[in-house]
Amino acid sequence: MIIDAHHHLWDPADRPYPWMDDSVAPIRRRFDVDDLRAATQDTGVTRTIVVQAVHDPDETAWLLEQPGPVAGVVGWVDLTAADVVDRIAAVRARPGGERLVGIRHLVQDEPDPYWLARPDVARGVRALADAGLVFDVLVRAREHAAALALIDAVPGASFVLDHAGKPSIDSGDPAWRGRMADFAARPNVVGKVSGLFTEAGQDWQDRPVARYIREVVEQFGPERSLFGSDWPVSTLATGYADVVQRTTAALADLTADERDAVFRRTAERIYLVREVEQT
Repeated sequence: MIIDAHHHLWDPADRPYPWMDDSVAPIRRRFDVDDLRAATQDTGVTRTIVVQAVHDPDETAWLLEQPGPVAGVVGWVDLTAADVVDRIAAVRARPGGERLVGIRHLVQDEPDPYWLARPDVARGVRALADAGLVFDVLVRAREHAAALALIDAVPGASFVLDHAGKPSIDSGDPAWRGRMADFAARPNVVGKVSGLFTEAGQDWQDRPVARYIREVVEQFGPERSLFGSDWPVSTLATGYADVVQRTTAALADLTADERDAVFRRTAERIYLVREVEQT
């Protein structure tokens, strides 16, 4: 059984997605649960975590309404709002609000590379921690220092590093391993093995993507690593089943128990702990 801990659903006809320029034209269309079910068929994926893709509370409300295999939602609220506690409570009060498992902000799109280090952001993340929610960290090298400052400022929060910190695989990114070591040294951070095929660029098949996958798990350990497809963004590189297969192959040297941690248990512990406690 596999939990896909990172994918998206969207409909650009419902709301604008500013990042959807011509470079991602093939995925600038509706992707719904029917598409997800078709993509995951015969892959071993039985449950998923859907992740926000725009700073819009209405998108989060829509995601919370989606049926299975969606088991959890990483949504969005304005972390800098003075009433952030009330906003989190309001999201949870919506239909499907019990499936809110975390919050994400598209930090890489903020003009200020130190946005994460702002005191009001730290206050918002403390509110997430108090509510038992995870904060998904979407950063590149530019935001690395600020991300570490936030993590150190809120040691009681749980953080998920999306897409392994978005390494520049096409250029080799020699500093990436050091950045991963910084995150892995902080026990309240887990690493998400996701998005690496598209991060490798158009020539991804000629890049050492498997090595990056392995190194994430080596740095964080299987119990602090989790798999995400990044579908449908991943379709810009390859199909859903191929992402699952290639990620599995890259981790073939792990024991069966270690692979189960990466592909299921870590996601359950980080995102679906309430569900696990009830069973």
